[in-house]
Amino acid sequence: MNIGDLGFAASLGLAAFGSALGAMSAGAAAIGGWKKCFAQNRAAPFMLIAFVGAPLTQTIYGMILMNAIRASGVSSIAKLGAGLFGGLALGGSAWFQGVAGAHASDAMAETGKGFGNFIMVLGLVETTAIFTMVFMMGAIG
Repeated sequence: MNIGDLGFAASLGLAAFGSALGAMSAGAAAIGGWKKCFAQNRAAPFMLIAFVGAPLTQTIYGMILMNAIRASGVSSIAKLGAGLFGGLALGGSAWFQGVAGAHASDAMAETGKGFGNFIMVLGLVETTAIFTMVFMMGAIG
């Protein structure tokens, strides 16, 4: 096994780990929000599921970066670095997007308003992941 192989595995693994943490954070808050709505005999907003699913895209970005790392002709240490640092940034973005989604779920369940504003915030956090993927691919490409 080549040490560069750890790089492409890290890009996907760390991104997916962050996606799991983010979806768990937002998911727990969505369930709590739905519970509040049910307890108050109000309709539970299905749109909270968008906040829960938002962190999952970083796993896709990790897979795209993984394939780019695997196909690149850079040194093994460069592949390792791109995978580790890229995966950490993607995973962190997913995790924090889930935290923002958790707050959005709580606010929307409470008020029933603000979906567009909340999605914009999640989109801004998502931008960090997109920039990371593109810039890492440029660095190794």
